[in-house]
Amino acid sequence: MVNPLSIQIDVVWIDKGLTIQPMTLRKLREMVSGVRLVHYSVDDMSGKHNQSRRYLAGIPLYDLHTTTKSYNVAELQSMGATGVLFVNNACCPFLHRPIVVPGEERGRLGGAVGFIGAFEKERADAIWFLVTSGIPVRVWGEGWGTGWKEWAAFHRHPGLKVEDRAVFGIEYAKAICSFDINLGFLRKLNRDLQTQRSVEIPACGAFLLAERTEEHLKLFEEGAEAEFFGSRDELLEKCRYYLAHPDARRRISAAGRERCLRSDYSYDGQVAVVLDTLCSQVGVGGTRA
Repeated sequence: MVNPLSIQIDVVWIDKGLTIQPMTLRKLREMVSGVRLVHYSVDDMSGKHNQSRRYLAGIPLYDLHTTTKSYNVAELQSMGATGVLFVNNACCPFLHRPIVVPGEERGRLGGAVGFIGAFEKERADAIWFLVTSGIPVRVWGEGWGTGWKEWAAFHRHPGLKVEDRAVFGIEYAKAICSFDINLGFLRKLNRDLQTQRSVEIPACGAFLLAERTEEHLKLFEEGAEAEFFGSRDELLEKCRYYLAHPDARRRISAAGRERCLRSDYSYDGQVAVVLDTLCSQVGVGGTRA
């Protein structure tokens, strides 16, 4: 058996390390000379619901904190982080790609307008506004079995289908490809300005209609590579328009996927940015400062 410590380890990458003890990070430094420690999370790490005592105590021990929340940069620095990097959300090219979904399966997974994500009342209320305005909506996601029960007691409609379970992997990608319009609601609890869906939906060659933010507008050109809304009335107006104009919808969907490829919104591209940042901190072949 090969001793793992006989192999040079340059970087240890930890995803949302809530259970990693500070002593473990210190021991890594002792055992592996020059190792660089990277913490990565797509969640709002300033929010108490995304923290633990172990994580908070270990913040100063990482060489680089990588976050998809731009506002977390200054916040993590104030919490003791010595290096913080903002990156956009990313997609997996092998999974998030255009998929031709057979008719029967498309009917089981998709529809005219869909949302894939956890329950939040603001999301549910916006969906209800669409449904009661004549736009059928199908929902996949976690939490609808809890928050949905109370909300659903007063919100029943034949145009609303809540599947009350999450979809993952290839089923998730197929569901995206089975909707004419994919809604991109942000998670208010996480103060989102973009989400993983923001990139994954266009990467699938599907139509994204998301909340308008500065970060969304930097990722995709509005009206050309994706569509955005700033109010419920605008959301309804754009749903009606693009359901009635499939050619425009398909043109924007294709351009959105092309943007993902051209700008390399892949995880490989994201990791390359992180590694370049680490190299710039110490110089190629350098050691930890």
